[in-house]
Amino acid sequence: MLKEELIRGRVSFGAHEEYRVLLEDGAEMAALPSGVLRAYGELPAAGDWVWVRPAAELCLIETVEKRTTAFIRRAAGRERSPQCVAANIDVCFVVCGLDADFNLRRIERYLVLAWESGAQPVVVLNKADICVDVEAALVAVRSVAGRVDVVSIAARLSAEPLRTWLRPGLTAALLGSSGAGKSTIANALTGKTLATREVREYDSRGRHTTTARMLMALPGGAWLIDTPGMRELGLLAGETSLDLAFPEIAALAEQCRFADCAHDNEPGCAVRTAVEQGRISPVRWASYAKLQREARHHAMEADASAQRAVKQKWKAIHKAQKRMYRERGH
Repeated sequence: MLKEELIRGRVSFGAHEEYRVLLEDGAEMAALPSGVLRAYGELPAAGDWVWVRPAAELCLIETVEKRTTAFIRRAAGRERSPQCVAANIDVCFVVCGLDADFNLRRIERYLVLAWESGAQPVVVLNKADICVDVEAALVAVRSVAGRVDVVSIAARLSAEPLRTWLRPGLTAALLGSSGAGKSTIANALTGKTLATREVREYDSRGRHTTTARMLMALPGGAWLIDTPGMRELGLLAGETSLDLAFPEIAALAEQCRFADCAHDNEPGCAVRTAVEQGRISPVRWASYAKLQREARHHAMEADASAQRAVKQKWKAIHKAQKRMYRERGH
């Protein structure tokens, strides 16, 4: 089918290869990926711009447009393949609850992936109404957030401070662990009532109330993507994003005597000196080192995958050439 016969839309819901697409005329239709897309393309995610072929009760998603930004993690479980959580987003709201679930190391990991996505990260500390010392939490997060904005809210009461980043036409995504209050924030911003559940008392973790990724229109013209809580957040990011999330360590690394300094036992290492002098906390340094190992492992995997793809391409070309040679009677 010619592209002129297809209709452009945006994925507004995604779960288990079942989708809804918001068409440009305002209609919303159930959708499934076409057989060709499922076999040879990348499956769509909430926020993707797609071209669909409408039918009576649902439409087939034929193609997915190239993403401008994407929050991607390593999928949980055995497969460990890249998984797009939200596409074409302008702002990543990294949501963390100010309860027993508060975790600076998890925030650091989210920030690396948020920088990698290409969107603007913003840390949202929710449940300020039940926190004993909100200011101390803000200071702690700002100490690891670099130049990222950090804001505290009590979404059960109001999420108005977040509208600063929700300008007309922009898309924001709510990202965070289960129980952080993402659906409560979405309810406050949209005026709708998405299902929410109380967190467990002993660790303040949620129970995956949101099980699909949903794109919602906000009053004022912005868009919001609510996502399920992520218990596993496998890192798929480059060292540039890691440096953006740890700017103080990246700046010190430039002062090391050797350009390829591993910050281990090399002489003239500015990073190790800063750790020993207490200018960088050992916990912060350990977090950086762990994420750096993951980033380098990802880079090696990506390089090996690219080499396999090139090898398969040339193998197919050689097979085609041999077939043509035989068909010509040589």
